[in-house]
Amino acid sequence: MPEANSTVLVIDDDADVRASVGRLLRSLDMDVQLFASIADFLKADPPDGPTCLVLDVRLPGQSGLDLQREIAQAKREIPIIFITGHGDIPMSVQAMKGGAIEFLTKPFRDQDLLDAIQLGLSRDRARRENEEDLADLRARFASLSPREREIVVQVARGRLSKQIAYDIGIAEATVKVHRSRAMQKMKAGSLPELGQMAVKLKLVPERPQRA
Repeated sequence: MPEANSTVLVIDDDADVRASVGRLLRSLDMDVQLFASIADFLKADPPDGPTCLVLDVRLPGQSGLDLQREIAQAKREIPIIFITGHGDIPMSVQAMKGGAIEFLTKPFRDQDLLDAIQLGLSRDRARRENEEDLADLRARFASLSPREREIVVQVARGRLSKQIAYDIGIAEATVKVHRSRAMQKMKAGSLPELGQMAVKLKLVPERPQRA
């Protein structure tokens, strides 16, 4: 299945700014959607592929910072680049603390905007790839039998086959058979790799790195 195109979303109530940014991005063959208000943005369906949002801080009614908070509360992850003609330091600090990629004051250089957009899209692309990998890992774990899942968790906790056998009351050889089948289904090439998979699935706590 081919990857969906990247899309830049732009919210600005200044028609000239919207048109200028739209022309710039389309001249580089980027998909762009332009919105005059947050209300218009919220009515639209989110794009399928990697996305970032170019957001004016001061908008009629709801501000860009309000929208940033709403997006965070909704657990919706989208990289945000703020643009403003009336920025101040507290406002920029608030935006960056909220996870914004960049805070640009109008008039900004085209290259500064493009650099921020490329960073935002690359971050969103990486996040989507991680989510796809995790979904695949969850599907593999779901394919295990209840006994295989139990043994994967015990192995990830560092328990030896003979200890697992004693704990659950089966032969050590049987533990090894279940472990081998689980590794095949999980596509784990080694026990450490199986352990890392268990950490990603939050089956066991991640071990702190040694100094």
